[in-house]
Amino acid sequence: MKTVFQKIIDREIPATIEHEDDLCIAFRDIEPQAPVHILVVPKKLIPRIGEAQSEDQDLLGHLLLVVGRIAEKLDLSPGFRVVVNNGPQGGEAVPHLHIHLLAGRQMNWPPG
Repeated sequence: MKTVFQKIIDREIPATIEHEDDLCIAFRDIEPQAPVHILVVPKKLIPRIGEAQSEDQDLLGHLLLVVGRIAEKLDLSPGFRVVVNNGPQGGEAVPHLHIHLLAGRQMNWPPG
């Protein structure tokens, strides 16, 4: 069964796409937790960061570089937060690795 992110990648579900390339897609979260809340999702299904393999190293680096490009494109120079949830206790809602890019407000510490 496909995850909601795979359905977005396959264009079965609409999304506001901010970036797409051969390796990943980035789109606006439909339940934003900040004025800017973008999810950067690899097209390869990796259920969670804790299940990534050594062969995923280049892909994982690419995802972080895409976060930086999106932040630059959207002029998030005052600051932004990058979050990766892992497992139910880590706040994971979709079992498909994704990076949250949050910005547009003061972030608090500790988070959650």
